[in-house]
Amino acid sequence: MDVLRAVLVQDMARALLLAAAAFVLTLFVGAWWVRFARRHKLGKQIRLDGPQSHLTKMGTPTMGGVMIVGTVVVLTALVNVVDRWSILLPLAVLVSFAVLGGVDDWMTLTGSKSKTYGFTVRYKFWLMILVALVASLALYLPPPFGLDHEGLVQIPFVGQRDIGLFFIPIATLIIVGTANAVNLTDGLDSLAGWNLTLAFAAYGVMTFLAEPQLINLMGFCFTLVGACAAFLWFNAHPAQVFMGDLGSLALGATLAVVALQSQQWLLLPVVGIVFVVEALSVIIQTGYFKWTKWRFGEGRRVFRMAPLHHHFELLGWSQVQVTQRFVLIGTVAAMVGISLALIFTAPSTPIRAELPPASQVVEGQP
Repeated sequence: MDVLRAVLVQDMARALLLAAAAFVLTLFVGAWWVRFARRHKLGKQIRLDGPQSHLTKMGTPTMGGVMIVGTVVVLTALVNVVDRWSILLPLAVLVSFAVLGGVDDWMTLTGSKSKTYGFTVRYKFWLMILVALVASLALYLPPPFGLDHEGLVQIPFVGQRDIGLFFIPIATLIIVGTANAVNLTDGLDSLAGWNLTLAFAAYGVMTFLAEPQLINLMGFCFTLVGACAAFLWFNAHPAQVFMGDLGSLALGATLAVVALQSQQWLLLPVVGIVFVVEALSVIIQTGYFKWTKWRFGEGRRVFRMAPLHHHFELLGWSQVQVTQRFVLIGTVAAMVGISLALIFTAPSTPIRAELPPASQVVEGQP
């Protein structure tokens, strides 16, 4: 027990240092990226059908997610891959969705001639489905093809259960859904960045509670916490840079993979309640508009504008008020998610993940 405690303390200290390192490195990368983006006019187009107050943001540098993704990839490759090969999966998802989002962002620049503000919805959706399906298979399949997580999930007050092959389509849906939910939330300065910081911090604590089985994910989560926190330095209102699809899609998909790999994905709607509500507001608005148009010949709306943060803006809330209040909700949700993880029944079988390297065991302890 003393050995286990020593290993956990050592790994938590290491994870917190990774967060600090990610914060400092992202600040340097971010300062360079803002200058680079301005110099090369990598400005964002703003939809004319959005809130009129957002038109002042036209031309603000975008693709700021590159500072987060770049920092996380570098630090993880340097200090969190050796003896922890399972970390390659969330890292691969982070990079894959970043590439997809980056291409989409490129098509939304102020100099772009794209009339669709990026990929069409259908084309982007199928690309995300493909990447998410590969990631889901990698989670489910046994070595050497995957991480052998099978269909395991932690259920509140019940314990660990195996849902079998149903895990693959469910995991695919969770990855795509979370990526899009974060993307929809990224419509106000700092809103997505703050809630991502809280969500990754919550899963960092959850993976720490899993004792040695998920120490790799713990370090990865806190690296993301530090990088996302530093991004807020540049994204604070009025934003110097936007995250863009490069950041929001990549970080949303990675958050989903972390939740799936930790087997705590049932808590993702709790921890990410802001993302869920934002996505639901769009689904409700679109569905109700189409139904009323079919039923009455004229489309009607539930909200003044979707996603939900725009609705509150049009009610008279300032951008800062919307962000702060949504972040407060996200903070409470993160605490509730951690508390639910604490009261789960202990799993009947160990979580399949790598144990700490032998070099981390304290010599001379029983």
